[in-house]
Parts: sequence; C-alpha cells; structure tokens
Amino acid sequence: MFDRLGKWLARPGVLAGGLAFLMAGVALTALLLGGFHAFADHTNRLEFCISCHEMESGPYAEYAKSIHFNNRTGVRAECADCHVPTAFGPKLVAKVVAAKDVYHSLMGTIDTKEKFEARRLQMAQRVWAQMEATESQACRNCHDFRAMKLDEQGRRAQSKHPVARQEGKHCITCHKGIVHELPQGYEGD
Repeated sequence: MFDRLGKWLARPGVLAGGLAFLMAGVALTALLLGGFHAFADHTNRLEFCISCHEMESGPYAEYAKSIHFNNRTGVRAECADCHVPTAFGPKLVAKVVAAKDVYHSLMGTIDTKEKFEARRLQMAQRVWAQMEATESQACRNCHDFRAMKLDEQGRRAQSKHPVARQEGKHCITCHKGIVHELPQGYEGD
C-alpha cells in the first residue's frame, strides 16, 4: 500500500499541486485573519462605538462623566477595553455577538432613548453575565487586588477589598453601575 502511495506521490505534478493547494490555504487563512484583525481594530475605536446616536447620547454620555474617562492619572479605559476580550477566540465571539447590537440599531429596536431604556436591563444583564463568566477579566487587566494601595482608598473600599479578595469576589460583583447608570428595574444583588 505504501509502495503505491509513494509511486503516486512521485508522479510529476502531484507533489507540486498538493504544495500549491497547501500554500493557497495558508495564504487564504492569513488573509482572513488579517482581515478580521483590521475589522476588529476599526470597530474597537471609540469613534466607531459612539457612531450610533443611541450610544453617543446614552452610554457614552454616562461614561464621559465616569472616572474611567476622566481621572487624576490621565489613564482612560475606552469601550473595547471593557467590552472586547483581547484573546483571538473570545474576541471573535464578542464581535459576532455584538453584531446583534448593530442589527437592533439599524432595525430601530433601540434607536430612541425610550426604546434603549426599555431594553437596558436586559442588555446590562447580558454584559454582567459575561463579566461574571470571566471573573471580571476586562477589569482585572487594569485593576489587581495585589497592586491596590488600600491606604489611598476610601474607608469603605479599605474594608471591602481585602474581604472581597479573600472570598474570591471580583470587580463586577460589587461595581455594577460604576461607568454606566444602573438600569431601571435593577434590584441589587
């Protein structure tokens, strides 16, 4: 059997054709991955995120008042820092899932403040569930219990952060509403 396979592979053009097919596959894969990364980079920009009226007048306006936008250190977390994972697989999934938000914007499901607010709790719960599933990885990319200077935090944070760390809690457990307003109908955990 191997003898026949060897003879078939030794025929002129078979190996070259197989190699050409393989190279075409590698080139196509590289093109698709490069295209996805370019697409992700473009759609991760703040300007893209707020290009929809409902984002600019709602979540962006709230974010612009938050400490994640304007603070004494000058460090700014933007939309993608919190809402888009950095690893390829999770980023791909996040972009596919985010397509529904673009769809709802285009279809007029969330194109007014009233419509947006009517769906806000449902949208927030989806984001919170994702943050719970990753144990607030997006937050922990910048915030780390081990790096916190408790003596520079407020009295309440000084008492709560060590307990949260010891109990294995993470950011979203206690900090819902820190950047965006809590939705109407939200009942605290």
